[in-house]
Amino acid sequence: MFGTARNGANTYATVGMETGVAAANPHKLIVMLFDGAKTAVTNAMQQMKSGETEAKGQAISQAIMIINSGLRASLDKAAGGEIAASLDALYEYMSNRLLMANLNNEPAVLEEVGSLLSQLREAWEAIGTTVTTEAVPTVSVQDPIMPRVDSFVRA
Repeated sequence: MFGTARNGANTYATVGMETGVAAANPHKLIVMLFDGAKTAVTNAMQQMKSGETEAKGQAISQAIMIINSGLRASLDKAAGGEIAASLDALYEYMSNRLLMANLNNEPAVLEEVGSLLSQLREAWEAIGTTVTTEAVPTVSVQDPIMPRVDSFVRA
């Protein structure tokens, strides 16, 4: 009649995530994407080790979607130059590695991608700390590696 406790917890987590997205600046949105991809990879690793093939595939698909439709799609390759191109290639590499990990049941590959995501997140966090401690100019300029806000906001 009222649903299960698990459904309630999932709903609560979804509302919390949606609230975080609505309140986040573009820099924080990227951090949230890294966190989501890392969580999906960790979940896939657990599912792989326990032999849950369908759940493993869903978690890996979620990680690939976050990387391609979130992190990779937010790159402005025209303005980002070499950094954006390098990140694009790295995101493509991670997506391909995740696909191979799924096909071949390779937990080491999931660990590799999880490590890359963690390193990128740490670097992104360090950039955010530097940016927030420095004086922020009043001129609005689109950062080439920041997400385009319109890609996250739906009317």
